[in-house]
Amino acid sequence: MTYRPPVDEMRFALRAIADFDALQQLAAFADANNEIVDSVLDEAARFARDVLAPVNRAGDEHPAELKGHDVKTSPGFREAYAQFRDAGWNGIAGSPDYEGQGLPHALGVAVQEMWQGANLSFGLCPILTQGVIDALTLHGTDEQKKTYLPKLISGEWTGTMNLTEPQAGSDVGALKSRAVKADDGSYRITGTKIFITWGEHDCAANIIHLILARLPDAPPGTRGISLFLVPKFLPNADGSPGARNDLACTGLEHKLGIHGSPTCVMTYGENGGATGFLVGAENKGMAAMFTMMNAARLNVGIQGVGVAEAAFQKALEYARERKQGKPLGLQHEAVDMVPILQHPDVRRMLLTMKALTEASRAICYANAVAVDLARHHPDADARAKAKTREELLTPISKGWSTDNGVTVASLGVQVHGGMGFIEETGAAQFYRDARILPIYEGTNGIQAIDLVTRKLTLEGGETVRRFIAEIVANADALQGDLADMGGALKQAAATLDEATRWLQDALKSNRASRALAGATPYLDLFGRVAGAHFLAKGALAASRENDSFHAERIAVARFFAANILPAADGLKAAVMQGGEEILDRFPASFSQA
Repeated sequence: MTYRPPVDEMRFALRAIADFDALQQLAAFADANNEIVDSVLDEAARFARDVLAPVNRAGDEHPAELKGHDVKTSPGFREAYAQFRDAGWNGIAGSPDYEGQGLPHALGVAVQEMWQGANLSFGLCPILTQGVIDALTLHGTDEQKKTYLPKLISGEWTGTMNLTEPQAGSDVGALKSRAVKADDGSYRITGTKIFITWGEHDCAANIIHLILARLPDAPPGTRGISLFLVPKFLPNADGSPGARNDLACTGLEHKLGIHGSPTCVMTYGENGGATGFLVGAENKGMAAMFTMMNAARLNVGIQGVGVAEAAFQKALEYARERKQGKPLGLQHEAVDMVPILQHPDVRRMLLTMKALTEASRAICYANAVAVDLARHHPDADARAKAKTREELLTPISKGWSTDNGVTVASLGVQVHGGMGFIEETGAAQFYRDARILPIYEGTNGIQAIDLVTRKLTLEGGETVRRFIAEIVANADALQGDLADMGGALKQAAATLDEATRWLQDALKSNRASRALAGATPYLDLFGRVAGAHFLAKGALAASRENDSFHAERIAVARFFAANILPAADGLKAAVMQGGEEILDRFPASFSQA
């Protein structure tokens, strides 16, 4: 089977749940009418299905290879990228000032889901390029924008971000890469970076690296980090790639999954120093890098959605075809075995996969719409509220959606039974590929800490209170046949509110460590309640229609409310009471050398 982008579900999530129509009212997106949006989604679906998905397996079985300092990508990847570039897919949400199409970021995120579902290894490349585009758009000089943005937006050049070093992972402040200013105003960069996704490859004419490094007199920690743009080839005056810079890929990581994505060890300055150009101000690199990382966090969240959808599709197809067992009560009768889809526990697994995928999609799309409103709404107050909504939802999009990607892919293996553990069925690849996503762009533990310590305090706590009030209002609107869902959602909103207030109080007292101990279960709690909220919003819209597609949206929302949401109470207990076991009763044997 091949991956089939769920275009109808994606349209529904954009329009009925994420309020995409609010973007269509903005002058910035006057051309983003339904006809254009549908055309983009349909054509992207064709490209994902017919071009990217067919080379996904080749990427897994034939990983990228290092030849000297050059990387040869997996079979079919280079040709697929050429088609991707020529079709202009990288420029959907790019600024028209730099030859982009100027369509909503939310539409770009929906299209990104298709790339990730079809071929996660391939899809990582445009995600990193988009991050470089975002960082240069906000922090680059006019000359840097003029030189680099058109090439990056077109996809002619690709981009990376270089943070991690052997001794500096999540603790970015421990990095040792150095930058020394040259007489011409540029900088000479030396150091080694690891885990650099698509750091070297044969698909694009140039690769633009954004690198964190320290100046000789920089203060310690993150306060002394600067951001530099270091191209693989230094551009000529006409913008074409010129002389090779002093950088090289000196190793490729052998990984659990995403084999088709080259994960590089990058060495800078072996011959005097790589030429780099400051982005933003000296010692202010973290602000610029966080622009890139925040964009990447939403995009990694949508990767979780994409791989979950692909795993669900494969499991559903297998469950329809695989015959095993007989109906309950007829085990000893002379009847044929039935497709495993008929067994209640298999249906439970498939519905869990579907519900988690649709809930994660809804959260990510709502997050993306908030990004567009924060950037383009004409009213300053509306922009500010959208920005805080974006910031609140980003750790949920990244953390909860990628955890779900792993859960759904694991359930996909389980639906296949023993055959899921056999590589040739393909179910295991989704599981292996998905496992990196909770680690990327700030581990999910970091996302949980960010949610609790930074996002719950936005506007003095008003941002999260406004969101919970929205959930309650949605629950109250669920009447008639949906009233049971409304009751469950309202109770869960109260649970989330109680846990939220407890954490906010803990942060103001000497119980801040208790808040950190409960951060991860709180993120899970928040994700479940937000997911139920958005699915219920979709169910309310679907209840006004009378066809099988909309009936399925209601069924999925009902399943989520009855089977996934009830864990909220247990998670609240872990948030408010679990810290004692972690902080005060940590087993002594764990601390022994």
